[in-house]
Order: sequence, then structure tokens, then C-alpha cells
Amino acid sequence: MDFFDLLSMVGGLALFLYGMHLLSEGLEKLSGGRLERILENLTNNRLKAVLLGAGVTAVIQSSSATTVMVVGFVNSGIMKLSQAIGIIMGANVGTTITSWLLSLTGIESNNFFLQLVKPTSFSPVLAVIGVILILFLKSGKKRDLGSILVGFAILITGMDTMSSAMKPLGEVPWFTGLFTMFTNPLLGLLVGALVTAVIQSSSASVGILQALCASGSIRYEAAVPIILGQNIGTCVTAMISGFGASKNARRASIIHLLFNILGTVIFTFIFYILNAVFDFAFLQDAADSAGIALVHTGFNVLATLLLLPFANYLEKLSLIIIKPDEEEERQAREKELFSKMDERFLSAPSFALEQSYMYALKMAEITKESLNKATYNLFEYSKKTAEEVEQMENLVDRYDDEINGYLVKLSSRNLSEPDSRKLNMLLHSVGDLERIADHAMNLADCAKEMNKKEQTFSDKATEELKVFSQAVRDIVSASVEVFGSEDEEAAKSIEPFEEAIDTLQKEMKKRHIKRLRKGKCTAELGFVLSDITNNFERIADHCSNLAINVMQLHEDDTHAHEYIDHIERGKGTEFDRVLKEHLRRYELPGKAVRQ
Repeated sequence: MDFFDLLSMVGGLALFLYGMHLLSEGLEKLSGGRLERILENLTNNRLKAVLLGAGVTAVIQSSSATTVMVVGFVNSGIMKLSQAIGIIMGANVGTTITSWLLSLTGIESNNFFLQLVKPTSFSPVLAVIGVILILFLKSGKKRDLGSILVGFAILITGMDTMSSAMKPLGEVPWFTGLFTMFTNPLLGLLVGALVTAVIQSSSASVGILQALCASGSIRYEAAVPIILGQNIGTCVTAMISGFGASKNARRASIIHLLFNILGTVIFTFIFYILNAVFDFAFLQDAADSAGIALVHTGFNVLATLLLLPFANYLEKLSLIIIKPDEEEERQAREKELFSKMDERFLSAPSFALEQSYMYALKMAEITKESLNKATYNLFEYSKKTAEEVEQMENLVDRYDDEINGYLVKLSSRNLSEPDSRKLNMLLHSVGDLERIADHAMNLADCAKEMNKKEQTFSDKATEELKVFSQAVRDIVSASVEVFGSEDEEAAKSIEPFEEAIDTLQKEMKKRHIKRLRKGKCTAELGFVLSDITNNFERIADHCSNLAINVMQLHEDDTHAHEYIDHIERGKGTEFDRVLKEHLRRYELPGKAVRQ
């Protein structure tokens, strides 16, 4: 290996890493949820994942390429770490097909079809197709597909360039002599790992070993530990692919390494214990190509069988090695939080619906608390409180996504008429709760902006706003209670409360205009006040929607807002009495503005 081979290796590494980046980026853009679902169906149990990994690797004859693609899938977020484990294990089994082919045909095969399925043979075709898609088509999806194809081709080219730069070492006597130099199993294991790490291909390393066996100079006692070491050395390609990738992608490459190290340790321990007991005579025999292939296959199949049941522990171990950051821990907590909306419960629709309802009630309480904090922050600003409101708003968004997704799946099941009405009520209600949380976040932003600019309302405006905010907090509290109790009569009392909020908003606007004319308020503060009152009014609208949603549970022919259109509002009605009661309770301080 000379200076120019070193340059080739560095250039190959650069191409490899860039191809990895391009592949992950293209997959992320193109997937749109479809590829995730396909992979989820293919890997929803570990045995399927192992078979998939073995099959793909047997076809492309490169466990490194399979593992690197898996790392790319994990990096782009379209494959979960737990799904990747089975494929990685299967790749180790699939790669043994190469050693069997080599045992039959020699290190190099002229068979057209065997040549065609090699990644280095078909990747140039993918590159040409990818370039055409990128340069000549305007469709964003097709161009993303082009990026994937080009990224894969660049990745394979980089990997092949690195291997080719190291290939001359296979003809260097001192390098190949490493395979026969050591009789100590541990040293043989280290040699196998080192050689394979350098040339970055366990298939090539096994092939060199098989070629050397033709001379009859290598006995099984030297070949076995070298084969075990080769499985560790092949992990270097996946480890390189993890550079600059997400933490989960790096964990996937760590799992590949852990699997091979643990498999090697277990196999070595079992093999040499049995050898001590039964004295394997074949270890003194000269190794041949078929024997090398048999040992290679036996090790990988046994390691997979032994470690597959402990795949979850490998995942946990990778999390210990690469510790999760705060965002990952938050996501893990949320995953645990929503664990009771399990898809297995969908076979019992009524129970699944109740689980959804319980989560919706928790969502309602978080929404109410976020509004309370946001309104208090208008008068006594706290950065900590502002951050809490933002966290609550994000959590409410997550509740909205999880509950809606679960309810959509549940809607395809055979539901009774009452359950169907309740499902529709929940679908509409979680949307209203999410919007209330959004408005609470808007209020928090108003408070943050005022604090940043050191602005404050006049004493009168502050007093009026406190009354208004109390009314809004109360209507939200009443609506959440109605949502929890499903009380139809209590639900009917929300609409006059909402109209009282509308009246308060109009009165606030009149008073603000009056202060503006007298020069007691600035236009800039006026815009802030208008934002606050508009958010208050819209929150009340969503409270009205919540009440109507509850009423729909009890009346088959009731549709959203029909109740409002037909309600009796005249003087002396129940609606008028409740409306006046709220207006008296939340009367703004000072004299009302007359027009």
C-alpha cells in the first residue's frame, strides 16, 4: 500500500459518508409515512426481521451494505431501533452465502448473474437513473427518489474505493502471513478482526482465508478464531456510517458491534469448553474452503439463535453506551404515557373508546392548566411560567395526535350507535382542546413580548383585563367539567356564558378606544390588548363547541351549532337569565361606555 492508495482510501471514506448522508436525507423526504408502514409490516416480529436481513444480504452479498442501509433507515427516522436489530442479526447469517459460493467457484466468479447482484455492479445503473430523475424531472418526489439512488451509488462506490485501496495488502506476504502466524486463539481472533477491519469486508477476508487454505498450511485450530475475529472486524463499516448520524443510528451500529462481540465470546467459550471435554481431533486437520464456510455459517446461525431472545437487552445496552438526551427522554416518557392506547385493545372497541376518553380528560386538564398559567403570566411575568406553558402546549399537541390517530383506527371497527356518537364527540372535542391550548400559547407570547419591551397596561386596563381573564378561566373550567361529566343540562349553560364573554370583549374594545382618544394608551399596547381579547373570545367559542359536542351524545338529530340557531334568547327566557347573571358577576370596573 503506497501514498496514492492512502489517498484513495481517504477519498473513498469521504464518498461513503456523503453517500450515507444523501441516502438518509432522500429517504426521509420521500417516505411520507409509506416506507415506515412497509418496514413495520416486514419487521413487526423479530423472526421476520432476521429473515429479511438474511435474504437481502444473501442477494447483494454484502452484510456491510445491508447494515449501512439499516443505519441509514434509522438515521432518517423511518425505521425504529428495535426493528433494526433483527435485520442486523439476519445480515450476519445472509453474508455466509458468499463463503459457500466462494468454496464452489473460487474467490472471483465469472458467472454473469453472480456478478450482476453485487452492489458494485448494479449501483452505477442506479446512479444513472438517479441523475436522470434529479436533472430532468420536476416532481419533488421523483427527485427525492433520485437522491436516494445517487446516495446509495455514492455510498457503494466509496465503500468499494476503500476496499480496493486496501486490496493490494492481500498479495503482500507479511500481511497474508498474519493468518498463519499465530496459534493462540486470542491472537488469531485479534488478527481476524484487524485484517477484516482494514479491508472492510468479512466476505473478502473469509475469501482470502479460503484461498490460503488451498496450500494446506492452515489448520482448523488457527482458522476458527480467525473466522470469529472476522465477524468483529466487519463492524467497522457500520461504525463509520454512524459518524455524524443521529444517536439512534449510532446505536444501530453499536448493536451490530455488540452482537458480534457477544456472539464471539459465547461461541468461543462454548467451543473451547467442548474441545477441552471431547478433544476435537479435526482442529489438527488442514482447513479447506467448505470447512471454512461451515464454521462461518455455524457461528453466525448459533449467535443469532442465542442472542435473538435478548434483542431488547442489546437495545438497552446501546442506550447505556450512547445515553439519550433530554429530548429523547421526553419522547420516551410520552411513549410510556400513551401506552394504554394499545392497538390490541381495538378488538374490544368499547374498552378502547374508554381508554381514549380517559386520555382526552387528561388532555382537558392540561389545557385548562396551561390557560391558567398563561393568563397569570399577563400580570406577573415569569420566564419559567412561559416555558411551562410552551411545554404544556407541546404536550397537548401530542395528545391531539395520539388520540386522533387512535380514534381513526377505532372508527373502522364495529361500533354501537352510542359508541359511534361518543367517538365523534371525542374527535371534535380534542380538536377544540388543542385550539384552546394554542390560544393559551398566544397569550404567553403576548406576555413575553410585553416583558421584552417593558410595556405595561394602565391600571384601569389591567383591572378590566383581570375580570375578563377570570371569566375566560371560569368558562374553560366549566366546559372541562361538562366534558368530564357529559351532563346535557350543564352543557346548555355554556352558550349564554360564551355570549357574556362576547359582550365583555365588545365593552373592552369600546373602553380601549376611549382611552386611546384621551391619550391614556398607546397604539402599540392597543394591538397587544386586541390580541389578548381576541384570543379570549376564541377560547370561549371553543368552549361553546365542547358543550355542543357533549349535547350531541344525547340527541341523535343534534348537529354542531344547530342548538345555537334555535335557542330561545328573548327577555325572560332561561338563556337571558343566565346571561344577565354572568354579566353581573363579571361586570367591568367603572362606568360602561355608552354609544
